[in-house]
Amino acid sequence: MRGQVCGDPAIQGTVLGRVDGPGACGIEAAVKVRSVAGVTLSPRATIDCRTASALKTWVERGVLPAVGSEGGGVSSLRVVGHYVCRTRNHQPGARLSEHAFGRAIDIAGVRLKNGHEITLLTGWNSPEDGARLRQMWRAACGPFGTVLGPNADAFHQDHFHFDTARYSNGSFCR
Repeated sequence: MRGQVCGDPAIQGTVLGRVDGPGACGIEAAVKVRSVAGVTLSPRATIDCRTASALKTWVERGVLPAVGSEGGGVSSLRVVGHYVCRTRNHQPGARLSEHAFGRAIDIAGVRLKNGHEITLLTGWNSPEDGARLRQMWRAACGPFGTVLGPNADAFHQDHFHFDTARYSNGSFCR
């Protein structure tokens, strides 16, 4: 299928190949993803295929079931972080973030086809959207190695951080 990347017709984008960065930063086989499972990424995200596949799984198992047909269904995800050479939480002296290797994506909102956006900042503790956002958060544990949301720390009050780091004791979900 035209536009497919990562060998999956449900992941649409452009193959970038190797992306070099300063120091240890960079991505071996980068893709710029425009949509997963029919849901647009806004803006497009530069990530690796393992992260793109995990994102597709999360959209299929978490986002789409949590939203259902409300507002006409899911239109897009608001991406607030993808590949960038930086340390964890932008803290001086910290280890490099998984973002520095194209293995992380940050999502701040889910836009519905009627234009309404479910945001983590205003929705996490709201009676309207809190339960569905928690359902999405739980669904990310497994496909992603690290899942951080508003209950993790002050750095993640307004977005989900997902990355494909692997840990011997399973996913790290906060």
